[in-house]
Amino acid sequence: MGILDKISDVEKEIARTQKNKATESHLGLLKAKLAKYRSQLLEPTGKTAAKGEGFDVMKSGDARVALIGFPSVGKSTLLNTLTNTHSESASYAFTTLTCIPGVINYNGANIQLLDLPGIIEGASQGKGRGRQVIAVARTADLVVMMLDANKGDVQKKLLEAELESVGLRLNKKRPNIYFKIKKGGGLSFNSTCPLTKCNERLVQLILHEYKLFNCEVLFREDHSADEFIDVISDNRIYLPCLYVYNKIDQCGIEEVDRIAHQPNCIVISCEMKLNLDYLLEMVWEYLDLQCIYTKKRGSRPDFEEGIIMRKGCNVEHVCHAVHRTLADQFKYGLVWGTSVKYSPQRVGSQHTLHHEDVLQIVKK
Repeated sequence: MGILDKISDVEKEIARTQKNKATESHLGLLKAKLAKYRSQLLEPTGKTAAKGEGFDVMKSGDARVALIGFPSVGKSTLLNTLTNTHSESASYAFTTLTCIPGVINYNGANIQLLDLPGIIEGASQGKGRGRQVIAVARTADLVVMMLDANKGDVQKKLLEAELESVGLRLNKKRPNIYFKIKKGGGLSFNSTCPLTKCNERLVQLILHEYKLFNCEVLFREDHSADEFIDVISDNRIYLPCLYVYNKIDQCGIEEVDRIAHQPNCIVISCEMKLNLDYLLEMVWEYLDLQCIYTKKRGSRPDFEEGIIMRKGCNVEHVCHAVHRTLADQFKYGLVWGTSVKYSPQRVGSQHTLHHEDVLQIVKK
């Protein structure tokens, strides 16, 4: 029996098991088995296959955005509209057969946009080059899920299930669970809050399934068995995701209004170029990027080329971005902008900068 058959059997058993207090331990054990089989499916086998054409492209720019969706939802049209790259787009499915990169220039940042081939149901098991597509998505900083506004929420649920099964967690926080494997001493289980979704017996059963008997586990928040399995597996990727509904020019205003009010959702039309400016604003916001301008002593700030950093960066991070030796020679910085009480303000290396701040570095 292959891994796919084992996964199918476990999924069927989970589906037919009633969910109540008496069966929660059994369900937790089944979920642990399922996660174990799925991780085996993702790992490459020992045999090396014949060398083929590479699917992934080199990471470039300040951030990477992956376009994921079913065939013929408008991914290539969006790439052509937002970037100077040409990706073949036509009215038939699977027009795009490989990964096509493009670059969006926005607020001084170069954001790499990847047009991936359409994925179909069963992609997590390898159907339609699904595994390669999802593997590229795992390397991105943001997932933009392209959906057809005329299909309702069907496509969204199917794609979420496919990505969930290969360890991609969209718009979720990493579980606040401390987990450490020890050499001896058995299981040490503690929690800093009342647990309603999990208990010590269930944790023990899940760890036994993974053949882990000497561990230290501390729940800092009330998490479920699924989230605890994610912590043990340690191969989960937590990514922000934007749900972009295309073809709004083909459906009613009530449906557009309903979709637009859902969390993390944006409505656009690539054909009529509707709402694309707001999409770029949201991509910038979800990527947590900010632009820092530099200034030489006695001259005006350079507003043409800013340094693109992540939100929450400090002066030391900017020094490393300019040159690796600058942080050692740093004496103090002068900052103009919203992160200081008055302009210019003298700051140290640990001062947190805001978007569009101007920084002058003074060396020793």
